[in-house]
Amino acid sequence: MANGSRQAAWEFFGAELKRRRENAGITQAELGSRVFVSGGYIGQFEQAIRKPQLDVARRIDETLQTDGIFERLWRKLIKEQPYAEYFAHAAELERLATAICDWAPAVVPGLLQTPEYARAIYLASNPLATDRYIEEMVGLRQERARLLKDATRPMYWAILHEAVLRIPVGGSAVMAAQLEHVATMLRQRKVLVQVLPFAAGAHPQMGKMMTLKQFEDAPPTAYTKGVFSGSLLDDPAVVKRTQADYDLLRGAALSLEASLALIESVAEDYRRCRSTT
Repeated sequence: MANGSRQAAWEFFGAELKRRRENAGITQAELGSRVFVSGGYIGQFEQAIRKPQLDVARRIDETLQTDGIFERLWRKLIKEQPYAEYFAHAAELERLATAICDWAPAVVPGLLQTPEYARAIYLASNPLATDRYIEEMVGLRQERARLLKDATRPMYWAILHEAVLRIPVGGSAVMAAQLEHVATMLRQRKVLVQVLPFAAGAHPQMGKMMTLKQFEDAPPTAYTKGVFSGSLLDDPAVVKRTQADYDLLRGAALSLEASLALIESVAEDYRRCRSTT
């Protein structure tokens, strides 16, 4: 399903939700309190600004006595989403965000990956996959990365652990090109990137990727990723705590200028290594 068709389907979901809620004589605030979200969230669901999670869709069905229609619609839309179910909501929100902040403890964030780097990541996780599957996955990642090339791109800030620079994903040539790409984005002032050095020692969110998103007309969210799993967090208290962790990482990281210098230095090391092999 194309992005435009998928958005139209979510708009149908929202319109149907509004129709059935109003037929039941229930306000957005009342429905929200019964399904454990705010009334504002119900309004965002109805406008297709934000998509409900599965447990919320189920509670809406129970409250409005709709015989599972919203769960079925949700499953249909998520099934046709090109991304894994645990990442689908985060991917949808990525396109709506006005600001995105990534913390990457081990690999370059998807929005900054080159095709060659992404290919090496997918091959490492799927050594028996067909070339077609790998190229489809790489294509999806590059489609996401185009977000940072748009004139209306969100403000993007990434903090990379130094390990991201040092782990030779795909070999020296791939790493040299990947780090040069990040450095170029930095020099062109399209993104902000800091490096958390090994010397920083212990730090918040060790070993877990984290993304914070802000929106024009919706509350911020946090997303944490594990092994074939992800958690989209929108509870204000949890998001506030996650933002505090990110601020601590930002404070411990090298400055933008020092980070750029380190990225360029490590890229040069990979180039020299490539030239001697």
